[in-house]
Amino acid sequence: MPIKYKIDVLAALKSKGYTTTRLRKEKIIGEATIQRIRHKQSVSFEILSKLCILLECDIGDILTNEEEQ
Repeated sequence: MPIKYKIDVLAALKSKGYTTTRLRKEKIIGEATIQRIRHKQSVSFEILSKLCILLECDIGDILTNEEEQ
């Protein structure tokens, strides 16, 4: 998959005050999605949009497109 995370999303969320516990309890992001992010798997555009809002950034700050070898 050529699209990869540029940052550690969960660490970035934590630095903004969004721990995984808070994300789940406040139903911001579900456990399955948290696990997908933790394992560097793809998530929906809806989730990417939420991440951009929470992290106050653009999608290009989270993802990068790398050529497959």
